Amino acid sequence: NGIRFIYASSAATFGNGDNGMSDSADLSTLRPLNAYGYFKHLTDQYIQNQGWMDRIVGLKYFNIVGPGENHKADMQSVVAKGFEEIRNTGKLTLFKMPTDRPIGRDFLYVKDAAAITTWFALNKTGQKANGLFNVGSGIVTSWDKLANYIFDAMGLPIDIRYIPIPDHLKGKYQYFTQANISKLRNAGFSAEITPNKEAVMDYVHNYLIPDKRIAT
Repeated sequence: NGIRFIYASSAATFGNGDNGMSDSADLSTLRPLNAYGYFKHLTDQYIQNQGWMDRIVGLKYFNIVGPGENHKADMQSVVAKGFEEIRNTGKLTLFKMPTDRPIGRDFLYVKDAAAITTWFALNKTGQKANGLFNVGSGIVTSWDKLANYIFDAMGLPIDIRYIPIPDHLKGKYQYFTQANISKLRNAGFSAEITPNKEAVMDYVHNYLIPDKRIAT
């Protein structure tokens, strides 16, 4: 019917990142760490095997942060959960990270994710705008730095406590993510990505503090 088709893949398909996080990677080399990532990976493979990648778009969203996530309960971003904990206790609890590997995540403000998705929806011409694309900032931010941004936005002194990573998450936890967004840029998306500090400030001041959320 000539309808533009875009679906949500995920950075979870990359697993621990040992084989890189390129949206041009051979899908057979990727090893997701959990059922969610594996489901997304199987979807990518199915679409590729059907020969549809040159006609549709799969977006590998990285760690999306921002308003509208309250329905996700425990799967909300550290900003949303951290804000509530800081407001209630004055402190923030984070997992104690290992020191023998790269640590950090590629966080992207939901407004940027929406802008990228909308750009693909409206861009219907040219092979460059079809296939798999990473949707991230391309920048790695540590949990500590993100926590500092939350405290700063709330105007409170930094107080971070650390706990061991739960056993049920070991082996399934992505310690490091970083989107290679060169393919996105080459396709023609040229808008600037909101820096994490500005994103957290906007999220906290304009949504979390005034309690603007999706009704559930």
